[in-house]
Amino acid sequence: MAKPIFLIGYMGSGKTTIGRKLANKMNLPFIDLDEEIVKQIGMPIAEYFAANSEADFRTIERDFLRQLELQEAIISTGGGTPCFHDNIQWINDNGISLYLKMTPKSLWDRLSKSDVKKRPILEGLTGKHLLTFIEAKLGDREPFYQQAHIIFDKLDRNLDEIINLINIHQKAINTSA
Repeated sequence: MAKPIFLIGYMGSGKTTIGRKLANKMNLPFIDLDEEIVKQIGMPIAEYFAANSEADFRTIERDFLRQLELQEAIISTGGGTPCFHDNIQWINDNGISLYLKMTPKSLWDRLSKSDVKKRPILEGLTGKHLLTFIEAKLGDREPFYQQAHIIFDKLDRNLDEIINLINIHQKAINTSA
C-alpha cells in the first residue's frame, strides 16, 4: 500500500497550494491538517491560541495527526506540526515527508503580502521585524524540517519534478520492504 505524503515547511512555503495541485494531478485525496483541526475545535486556530495556549493546541494537533486514517493522500501540515511531540518521527514512520524549503527572504516576500488575519502570529510585524522573526523561527524549526525524506528547495515548484521525487522514494521504500 502506498503511504500518505506529508508536506512540511514554514508558513507561506506553499504546502496547501502545492498540496491541492499535487492531489489533483496524482488523483489523491487532499487533507489540510489545520483546516481539519479548525473543524474539530470549532474556531480558528488564532482564537484557540488566545483562549487556551499553544501547548494545548500542539497536543490537539498531535492527537489529530495520529488519528488520521493512513491512506494514500496528500496531507498539508501546519508549519509547527513536525516540531512538537516527536511528530516528525511519527510522520516519517507512517508516510513520506516532503519539505518545501524556502529561504527566509523568499518567505518574507510571500508573507509580507499575506492576510495577517489568517496568520495572527505575524500581526504587527513588517519589514525588517518580520524578516528577523522568520529567520529566528525558521532557525528553530529547520532541524525538524531537515529530517524529511525529501527536501525540495526549488522556487519554481514544478509538480512533475515533485511527483518524480515522491515516486523514487516510494520505490525505494517498496524495494527495502
